[in-house]
Amino acid sequence: MCDASDVVVGTIVGQRKDKVFHLIYYARKTLDCAQDYYKVTEKEMLALVFAFDKFISYLVGTKMIVYTNHVAIRYLFNKKNAKPRFIRWILLLQEFDLEIKD
Repeated sequence: MCDASDVVVGTIVGQRKDKVFHLIYYARKTLDCAQDYYKVTEKEMLALVFAFDKFISYLVGTKMIVYTNHVAIRYLFNKKNAKPRFIRWILLLQEFDLEIKD
């Protein structure tokens, strides 16, 4: 699960076993001055990229389901003309076997 606010992005990594969610790790990052000016969609995508960058050693080679409250992230994966920042982030995330759910 990933989420972003005006000043921080956060993520948790967990697994489901017998329909019960078990927390493994959580992390958060305070936004720097430049990131404070990101729009909401950019902050939500930054949270997702932060999660995969932070926990890459745990996530490589596994199927992941990402829960987010921002529907536009799914749209960005299919958009042809996106900002260069989004394109870099999407290329990074395409290396993983992930599914995005609301």
